[in-house]
Parts: sequence; structure tokens; C-alpha cells
Amino acid sequence: MALLGNLRHRPVRRLVQLYLGLTLYGVSMALMIRSDLGLDPWDVFHQGLSELTGLSFGTVTIGVGALVLLLWIPLRQRPGLGTVSNVVVIGLVVDATLALVPTGGPLSVQIALLTSGIVANGAATALYLGANLGPGPRDGLMTGYVARRPGRSIRLVRTVIEVTVLALGWLLGGKVGLGTVAYALAIGPLAQFFIPLFAVPEGTEPDSAAPPPGNPAPATPAG
Repeated sequence: MALLGNLRHRPVRRLVQLYLGLTLYGVSMALMIRSDLGLDPWDVFHQGLSELTGLSFGTVTIGVGALVLLLWIPLRQRPGLGTVSNVVVIGLVVDATLALVPTGGPLSVQIALLTSGIVANGAATALYLGANLGPGPRDGLMTGYVARRPGRSIRLVRTVIEVTVLALGWLLGGKVGLGTVAYALAIGPLAQFFIPLFAVPEGTEPDSAAPPPGNPAPATPAG
């Protein structure tokens, strides 16, 4: 798969925004993990695999991202710089942040960690998507599948995927709780609020980093 991405238009801003967004995304994941109040569906799955294998959360995140990216091949999806960076950067950052943020604490601290993590995740999503350098591997799997089967609803496909990974993660021992529900309710409005703030204005020339027709970049987390 050839990398998709054209950095002729505002390259510095887009690169800074991309890696700032990915870094913040990893930090937000770690904050939600340390809250111990529940995670988003994919992170419940990652946590369950981490419990099963004994690998670090970040290592599992990188491994799952790489495997999902392989599924792009039959869907004829092209990864961007942001896609490949997503696989590596978020996993490294989440492990580094987990090493710095202690576990435990009173309920008030747990709620503060959860709230900070969810808000940071919404901002990170907007930063990452606004750079327009390719979707995350998990979002690309969804949009690629819908593009190959135009009659399918993006919302339905995403719901099926996320419910499936949530159930698998829970069965493997991942944490489902208040944070899972709070994330599901808050991430959409947060992304909707932050995305216009961080969207990079389009240049006068078409940017090949933009998703091809039928594969719009979803206003969803960067995972």
C-alpha cells in the first residue's frame, strides 16, 4: 500500500497538529485507564488483551492497530502518514503516561481523571482529524468497508464493530463501567465542538491527503 498524503499545503501546521493530537490522544487514554471507571470500546478490548497476554497496554494497542491496518489491503484503502503514525505514536505515549500517572485515589480523583481524559480525547480527535493526513486504522476499516458496500450505513457498521470489540474486551477482562457510558455520550458532542476549531483550511489545489470519494474522514476518535 502506497502512503497517502500531500504536505505541500501548510506542512508545518499539519505535522505539528497531527503529532500533538496523537500525543494528546495517548495521554487521554492513560487518564481514562487510571480513573478505573471504564474505557471506550476499543480500549476495553485492548485492556482485555493486555490482561490475557501480559503485554503492556501500549504494546497491545500498537499490535491491534497494525493487524487492523492489514485488513485495509482487501478493502483497497491507502494509509496516510497520520494512519501509520497513529499505530505507533499512541501506543508509545499511553505506556509512557501510565508510567507517570499513579493508580488509585479517592472517587473525586477518579472522576477528575475520567473527565479530563474524555475532554482531552475529544480535542485530540479534532487535532488529528483536522491535520487531514489519513484516518486512523480502525476508522479506515469502517469507512473502507462502507465504500466497498455503498448500501451499508456508516453508523450501523461502526456500531456493530464497536459493540463486538466491547463484548470481546469485557469477556477478556477489560473494564466496562461509568466511563464507558460517559465516553459514548460525550465524545460526539466534544468532537463536534473541537473539530471546527482545529480544521486546517483547504488550499487552492486539491490535497491528495483528503480521503477519496466515498471514504470521508469520520468525525470520530482517531483510533
